[in-house]
Order: sequence, then structure tokens, then C-alpha cells
Amino acid sequence: MTGPLTDLRVVEVTAFIAAPLGGMTLAQLGADVIRIDPIGGNIDYRRWPLSPEGDSLYWTGLNKGKRSVALDLRRPEGQEIAAAIITAGTPGDGAGILLTNLPASGWMGHAQLAARRADLISLRLTGSSDGAGAVDYTVNCAAGFPMATGPGGAPVNHVLPAWDVAAGLYLATGLLAAERVRARTGRGEEIGLALSDVAIATAANLGYVADVQVNGTVRPPMGNELYGAFGRDFETKDGRRVMLVAISNRQWRAIGKATGLAEKLAMIGPMLDVDMDDEGGRFTARHAIAAVLAPWFAARTLPEVTAAFTGSGILWGPYQDFGQLVREDPRCSTANPMFAEVEQPGVGRVLMPGSPLAIGADRPVPRPAPKLGAQTDAVLAEVLGLSAEAIGRLHDEGVVADAAGR
Repeated sequence: MTGPLTDLRVVEVTAFIAAPLGGMTLAQLGADVIRIDPIGGNIDYRRWPLSPEGDSLYWTGLNKGKRSVALDLRRPEGQEIAAAIITAGTPGDGAGILLTNLPASGWMGHAQLAARRADLISLRLTGSSDGAGAVDYTVNCAAGFPMATGPGGAPVNHVLPAWDVAAGLYLATGLLAAERVRARTGRGEEIGLALSDVAIATAANLGYVADVQVNGTVRPPMGNELYGAFGRDFETKDGRRVMLVAISNRQWRAIGKATGLAEKLAMIGPMLDVDMDDEGGRFTARHAIAAVLAPWFAARTLPEVTAAFTGSGILWGPYQDFGQLVREDPRCSTANPMFAEVEQPGVGRVLMPGSPLAIGADRPVPRPAPKLGAQTDAVLAEVLGLSAEAIGRLHDEGVVADAAGR
């Protein structure tokens, strides 16, 4: 493993998106992330989409670069091994870190584990700040965003599990912050994060909470229009759609220059008595601006729009489905140094991203997700110092399993 976090060992006992994504983020930066699962896999192990052989492309996507240990976590023997792996090592060694989204009770509670290792860092993701269970979909519906998404008339959920993704990155950030404190003071920490807090904090950070309090305004649904500035989608001659945005005055002038419509667009300000050099003015005049620009897009194919806008300083992009992203966009290919073609066990050779972070001149090479239990024996030997005979007995007793499920 290479990367800035090669001196960290993180033990992950998780399922679904947020916490596994947090662990993967750390693994892509070089941390030794050991994921512990029940024998046969946790509840996310077969989640869609699946490969033709039945392997979860979702699970392999979120567990790249980790090591996998399979234990019978229902039995005290399996719980004891898991606790020993989590707390193994000595102060100052970069280990003793737990990442989980499972309940803080019993053998995996912070107090129980900290009794075995005083400088333990544990990060625990919960659902709602009021103690209720929650997932991205139930948090999202309450955070206001679906009511402001789409054309109006009914709430619209977005496909992206945004709060899971954001929570995963918060977890990685919180872990690094706690580890930094531990490096200075030698003190461990228990860190909690509620998924609902991630969503509601984001609504407040973007100004929507203050907008209600200060202005009495609730952001309305506006389809694909940009709120408070000019931005919207346009259809091209060949039936594609593009998103066009002008936030700065330079970007606004670039649109007029590239389309040859600068004079017509300049007429809108005096006609509607708005300042077209102001974001709010362009927002007020958005329908008139769109009426001028729409025929220009309708008369041109996407390649013609691309040719006109390339190098112009315009903020724009084509709408693409996932197939078009893979087949047409060079940013989703090995032309992008983030990607490499990697052999994923059980799936085959796939385009795999490493970390989006570029730290220095080199990026860590993307590493595949493990087969469930593939590193069980290695972790038991390296981390716990168990002999081959002791590991064999655990297999015979059904306490641990390898990649073959034995």
C-alpha cells in the first residue's frame, strides 16, 4: 500500500453506503482498512447491481482496497476475535481505530473496547439525531430538498444518496481529526455522527434555513433552473440536452460572444429594467434570456455546440446517462489518471477509480475489493499473532471463514 495514510490501521464493521465509503476513502489514501463481516456477508453483500455471476457491483465498488475478515459475530468467540483485532497494538502505533454504523452496545460499545485499549478511537454513524432509525431516503425527504427539486406539484427524490456520501466523507474527516488529537495528547475519542444532522446542516450551510428565518422565503421547485442566477437546460438539434450556467459577468459575456447573441441579450436589461451585470438581475430575466438562447441550441447538434463552446470560458456540460458517461466521456476512462483497468475478483476487468485527491505527482494505484473473508487468515496471523494451528481450529469450529466460505 502507498499513500499518506500508510501508518493507519482502521477496523470497519459496517453495512450499506456511508460508513463503507468512509473506510474506502481512507483505504484509497493508503490506510490498512480491515472490514469485518459475518460469515456469508452482511446485509449489503448482495445488493444491486449484480454481475452475471451474482457478485454485487455495489459492494465491490464501496470496498476497494480493504482487507476482508469473516467471523461468526453471533458467537462470543467471534466477538472476542473482532474486539481483539479492533484493539490490537500499542499506543502510538496508528491502530486502535473502529469505524461502524452498528449500535453502540454490548461487545462493540466504546467503553467496552476502550477498557482493552485506552487510546481507542471509535466513530459511529447513527440515523437521526433524536435517536430514531434513518437511512438516506428518509432523511432526504425531511430535509426539504425533494420539495425544491423537479418542476413542482410533487416531491422528487434524487437518485444520488447524497447524505450517505457526505456522511462517509465526514466520517473520514472526523477519524483523521481524532487521530491528530491522539497523536498530540495520547487520548482516544468516541465520535458520533447522525445522518440527519449531515442533511440538515447542509440545508443550513447553503442558506435555506436562514432564508426562511430572515426572509420568510421557502425555496420553490424550479425544474432545471439555477436559483438566484442564470442557469438552465437547453435541447439541441439532435435531441440532446445541455446545462448552461453564468455566475460571473465574465461567463455571462462569454455566452453572448460564443453564440453571437450579445446584442440581443443586451437588449433584455433595459426592456425588463434589470441589471444584467448582476446575478439577481439575470435570474429575474431568466425566461427572456432562455427565449433568446433556445433557438440557437435548437439549430445546432451537440458536436456543434461543443465546438462553439470549447475554449470559450463558458460553464456548460452535456446531460449524459451512465452509458454515455462510460462510452463517450474521456474523463471516465484511463485518459483520466484517477482510473485504471483492474481485475476485480468475481466480476472481471473493470474501470476502477482511485482517490479523486491528487496528492503530489503520483496517485495511488486503484486496488480491487476483496473477496469476502479473503484475508481472514492473514489478519489473524499478522494482527493477533495466531499460529496456523490455532487458525485451523477456528475454521474447524466455524468461528472464522475464508474466501471459500470455509
